[in-house]
Amino acid sequence: MSKRKLDAKAFAQQKRNRRQWLTFVRMCRYGVNNFSRNAWLTIAATAVMTITLLVVFTTLAARNVLLDTVSVIRDNVDMSIYVVNDVKEDDVKAIESGLKDLNTVKAVQYISPEDARENFAQANSGDAGVLNALNEATNSFPGTFRVKLTDINDTTQLQSFVKDNETIKANLDPNRKPSFAGDRKSAIANIGRWVGFAERAGLVASVVFVAISSLIVFNTIRMAIFNRKDEIQMMKLIGADGSFIRGPFLVEAVVYGFIAAVIATILGVVLLQASSEKLLSYGVSVQSTLELTTTYIGFVVLGMIFLGGLIGVISSLLATRRYLKI
Repeated sequence: MSKRKLDAKAFAQQKRNRRQWLTFVRMCRYGVNNFSRNAWLTIAATAVMTITLLVVFTTLAARNVLLDTVSVIRDNVDMSIYVVNDVKEDDVKAIESGLKDLNTVKAVQYISPEDARENFAQANSGDAGVLNALNEATNSFPGTFRVKLTDINDTTQLQSFVKDNETIKANLDPNRKPSFAGDRKSAIANIGRWVGFAERAGLVASVVFVAISSLIVFNTIRMAIFNRKDEIQMMKLIGADGSFIRGPFLVEAVVYGFIAAVIATILGVVLLQASSEKLLSYGVSVQSTLELTTTYIGFVVLGMIFLGGLIGVISSLLATRRYLKI
């Protein structure tokens, strides 16, 4: 192939590329212009998509907060095994060593009767009546083994150890049973159920609002097509292809998603920040989620923009396919 033919081919390719770029720029310009043509429809579509994305953001943030809260509570929960107050030091070491050897045990702490008495006095230092009763009491506090498990729902090994180990059986406090279950464990089970419920409710709410938002964007694009039917017919007559006619509507829908994503992210972060202090006062572990969101805010915004744009593009494609007959 001669050099002249190669130059002509390269020139033709450059011309095609430039024409495609100009077509893309025109489609973007027309799409942005369409966005501002009907203010009320634009506001309605953007508002509903903003609510949709805010629901999605809230659902994901709430799920993360609940999971962190459950994790923190689990880390603070331990099982207590009570032994007589005159237990020998060698028996304490043997029991502690046996507990640490269990696969399901994460940590073991022994609290002597003297330490238990001192801790109780410090915890009630402001109550004179309790301190007087403590000083006059003749009974001593038991020794306590506080055991942290890797999984608080798996107490099989611990129960077997207490049941079968001769050393601990000989020293168990007959008046106090080991706390293999209790109010805190029940609270964790309840929170776990609430996490599952919140996930399901958030998923349903997200799906509902995504459907509503898609319908509104769909109808907005459909009305725009109807209002511009003469212009679209003229474009068809002069040879405009389907992608050029469809392009501005896609751009318009993406603009809905972009604006809605930015607004929803700002509102979501502000609401999370505003409620964090109140949630922390109730023991809800929200700080990790807040730090994660603010640290990676750029990725959060990009993810929201992608989701908003995806909703808009799908709605626009459905509308143009049905009503433009392309």
